[in-house]
Amino acid sequence: MQRNDTAQHTSAERRGLMMVSDPELLDAILRLAAAAGCELHRAADTGQARALWPHAPLVLLDADAAHHCGRAGLARRGEVIVAVRGEPSPAVWRDAVAVGADHVVSLPEAESWLVGALTDAAEGVRTGGAVLAVVGGRGGAGASVFAAAVAVTAAREGERVLLVDCDPLGGGLDLVLGAEDLGGLRWPGVDVGGGRVPAAALHAALPAPTVSRGGAGALAVLSCDRSAHGPTPASVRSVVEAGRRGGEIVVCDLPRYPTDAAVAALAATDLVTLVVPADVRSCASGSRVAAVLAEHGGNVRLVVRGPAPGGIGADEIAGALGLPLLVQMRPEPGLASALERGSGPVRTRGPLARAAQIVLAELRGSATAGARS
Repeated sequence: MQRNDTAQHTSAERRGLMMVSDPELLDAILRLAAAAGCELHRAADTGQARALWPHAPLVLLDADAAHHCGRAGLARRGEVIVAVRGEPSPAVWRDAVAVGADHVVSLPEAESWLVGALTDAAEGVRTGGAVLAVVGGRGGAGASVFAAAVAVTAAREGERVLLVDCDPLGGGLDLVLGAEDLGGLRWPGVDVGGGRVPAAALHAALPAPTVSRGGAGALAVLSCDRSAHGPTPASVRSVVEAGRRGGEIVVCDLPRYPTDAAVAALAATDLVTLVVPADVRSCASGSRVAAVLAEHGGNVRLVVRGPAPGGIGADEIAGALGLPLLVQMRPEPGLASALERGSGPVRTRGPLARAAQIVLAELRGSATAGARS
């Protein structure tokens, strides 16, 4: 019983505080809060506001509320926003200064910004988010399977994971995990544009195959459908940043050709892995893909997948492509038949799982180094 009370108290502390009497402004703010997934306490007067004032992650006031809170002498704090309809008057600016507001915003012009602030308040400050891109050196290199294996492994390690399919001609990444019959949205049904989307709402809307039994991890898959209509660059940026803000591992399966959506994903990554089979033709093709990736910058590492029919070594491939070798991966026994059965790369041991663990360790290190710089 005590645990439930604590959980309810923690949930209550994540609610923003709102003191708004203007009916049109109130309707607009409630609509934006719903879009951001942010719950709000509504205070009728400064007496009610005073009790919630120190703990709310965000405070929203209209012009009248800012005037009354300033006169009531409420302690200065961060994340106080004064919202008005139209251009703020000099009196609004004076009251905003008196109450210590960080921002004065005009609606509807600042709606997008306010949704972002409400989203941040709802999600809280989280760390540990990291973004990985997986690209194949040629068609059939196994990049999609490897991306799925990394996502599954991260979920089994207790992470919240978002697996994002950015290849509209790949047939749908949900098929790799046997999740094609699971309910939830695919890319054609996800249109977030350039707006902010809460990570929790995204997870709730997407297919979530069960890969972590009894653990704290969770996997959500945003797949392309069985059509050529892929995601827009703005939608990819919004989804990837939602996962990063939510402290999640985001794994993006990218096509070899630089679509606008793929470029948007590359710009947000902490690590890019290029998967190249150990044969001469794949090495030649992979060198072209590596050159494309170099044009867009990023931290690119090589994953070499065996077997090597002609005996070509992973170090030789790395030298030919001019990329650091991250891991050499032996063939996964029974993988082809598992994919045909729809069970996907779900083994807890074996070459795929070990390579995925190495990539995840490198990803976390890259993300930490990027946060410090």
